[in-house]
Formats: sequence, C-alpha cells, structure tokens
Amino acid sequence: MVPVTTTPTTPLAFLKGHGTENDFVILPDPDNALDLPGSLVAALCDRRAGIGADGVLHVVRSAAHPEARAMAGSAEWFMDYRNSDGSVAEMCGNGVRVFARYLQHAGHVGAGDLAVATRGGVKLVHLAKNGDVTVRMGRAALPGDDVEVTVGTRSWPAYNVNMGNPHAVAFVDDLEHAGKLLTTPAYAPAAAYPDGVNVEFVADRGPRHVAMRVHERGSGETRSCGTGACAVAVAAARRDGADPALSGTPVTYTVDLPGGRLVITEHPDGEIEMTGPAVLVAEGHIAPEWLESSFG
Repeated sequence: MVPVTTTPTTPLAFLKGHGTENDFVILPDPDNALDLPGSLVAALCDRRAGIGADGVLHVVRSAAHPEARAMAGSAEWFMDYRNSDGSVAEMCGNGVRVFARYLQHAGHVGAGDLAVATRGGVKLVHLAKNGDVTVRMGRAALPGDDVEVTVGTRSWPAYNVNMGNPHAVAFVDDLEHAGKLLTTPAYAPAAAYPDGVNVEFVADRGPRHVAMRVHERGSGETRSCGTGACAVAVAAARRDGADPALSGTPVTYTVDLPGGRLVITEHPDGEIEMTGPAVLVAEGHIAPEWLESSFG
C-alpha cells in the first residue's frame, strides 16, 4: 500500500454521509492503495480541525484486502470501518447502510439486494426505492453474564448482547440519568468486555417502542448506533418475555435515537433486520495542504 502521508500533493477523494445522524467520512479506495494510520483517521474525524465524523468508511474491494479476501466470493466490497479515535471496529450498522448508499451513488450497485463484507461477517443489504436501507445484521448472542453499568452514583443491571461487537444495555427511567456520556460509563465485571463495550441506556416510550442514548466504544456519545439499536431491541424483547425462536413469531421494535428512528425486527431463525435512512451529504477532495501540514 502507498501511505497517504507520503503523497501530500495528491488530493484525497472523500464523501460525507450519515445514517440517523451517525456520520461518516467515506474514503473510496477500491484497490486498497491507502495506508490509513489511526492518526489520520482521528484527524479526519476531528470536528474542528478536520472534516468531522463518528467514523471512517474505507471502501475497498474484498479481494484487495487481506482481512476480507476469504469473503470475496460472497461480497465484492469490504467495509473497513474505523472509529473516530482511529481504532478498528468489527461492525457499524448505520455505517453499512451509508456504505451501501455510496456504492449505489458510485454506480457499483443498483436498487435491490447486495452483500457487504465486514469484520463482523458478510451482511446482506436491501436498497429500497423509497430511500430506506434494510440490513440483515445477523444473530445476537447473549452470553448470559451478569453485568452492571454505573454513571455517577446510579447503577443498573445490564443485558450483555453481542452483535458482532459488544453491548451493555441498561433500562433506565429517564435518559438524562446517563449523564453527558463524555467518558465511557463504568461497567463490571471488566472481564465481560476485555476489548471495551458500547453502552446503551434505554427508556420506554410505548408498546414495543423505546428510546435510547449510546456511548460508542472509541467514539463517545453518538447520535445513533445501528448495532446498538439491534442490541436494544433484543434486550427489550427478552425483558418483555418475547423470544421469536420460541414463539415462531417475528418481533419488531421501534427505536428512537437522538438522530432519528430505526425499525428493528428479530425473526424466528434469529436473524435481525434493521431498516432506516442513509444520506450522502457532500463529496470532494481533501486539500493536499491539509495533509501536508497534518502529516508532512
């Protein structure tokens, strides 16, 4: 790969998009020619000195990326997702929707079905003509560990849910009890999440209708989290005594996030579908002078 930091005279193409206001810098790189150090990702995501985003969607053909070559037969494109602090993440639900919207915008795919490779496996996506994007997010794992989340002097039991990435889901009376979420809420036991965790705080809004806030691992509080919304829907269903695998009936929850609304359905085979919007906002080139001053 050619490190982008050594070619400051070459403009770097980018797009900006969001899914329920979970926003991303999109870097098209079909041949995996860019080296993306964590420092560059963090600088791009800086909301004052960079473009500003919750993460980076690095768009690469699966066959060109060593982490995705084994999936190339099932999915042409790999979503190499990075958190805003530069760390690598397994999966991002809102990111997959925006990733698919970019592929459609670039003419790589049309409306209908496609597959996207991620570190959390191959995700099947449907691009609807009305603009919504549905992602088959896979199955949730509930390790069953007793987990507790703490903010200030308040503590809550939490559901341990894994959606390809780890989540701790706590039900609260008031979302304001989560505080400012500037730092990761305390959780115990630490052994339940050796690589950190996304923490969701959830309040009821009506029958099978909840609202949530989230602290995303590596990004802080974000306006939306797709895998988090899926984890919340599964946790809410189990809390409410619903398990599609036992009843044979799908369960659907509406999940309100600060940035919008997602609809989550868990099917009897365990497959979880997430439906919501995906919007491209802008595209252009990153100034070579910025690259040179930041990394030259």
